[in-house]
Amino acid sequence: MKVISEIRTDYSKATLDINSVDKNPIIQFQKWFEQAIASQALEPNAMNLATLSEKGRPTSRIVLLKGIENEQFIFYTNYQSQKGRELELNPACALNFFWPELERQVRIEGVVSRVSADASDSYFQSRPRSSQVGAWASPQSTLIKERSILEERVVQIEKKYKDLKVLPRPKQWGGYGVTPFEIEFWQGRPNRLHDRIVYTLVDGKWKINRLAP
Repeated sequence: MKVISEIRTDYSKATLDINSVDKNPIIQFQKWFEQAIASQALEPNAMNLATLSEKGRPTSRIVLLKGIENEQFIFYTNYQSQKGRELELNPACALNFFWPELERQVRIEGVVSRVSADASDSYFQSRPRSSQVGAWASPQSTLIKERSILEERVVQIEKKYKDLKVLPRPKQWGGYGVTPFEIEFWQGRPNRLHDRIVYTLVDGKWKINRLAP
């Protein structure tokens, strides 16, 4: 087994210059996101979502970006889940995308707000029917004794909605939009002298600076 401290990768695929990035970080993100898709990155829309617990401790998990609308990063979840409860208490959060295929990551800090009920309905009903059933069946983040409880709930939901191709959206399930106030673009470089360009929202305008690696 390889010693963990000896695992090392030297990055050299690209550079990131402050004079070549877009003035708008959302547009810059979209450019990088399209390149991540083109590189065949595994789940390029996977992002780490970090929140604060009721005790003030950081918690994080991977969720999926489902859109960029009105300069917000959109994702969907159960409002009664741990992250949902934490976001209701404190809407501040952080997102992190990592695309090793391109030796890049994007770090985002912002605040969330719920998307409209119509938007949540529309996305929920576009999901595969099995995912719709799963959203109804799972009391996300609550303790359960065994998996069979979930399987029994799936059977019950399937029976209840057997005549419907598309299920109604559960009230406890919907979308959030993250409005960013800081976005950092990181490009791996040789010798750990990475390129870091940070956008910070000041008085409604984006300020762009370079950070030391």
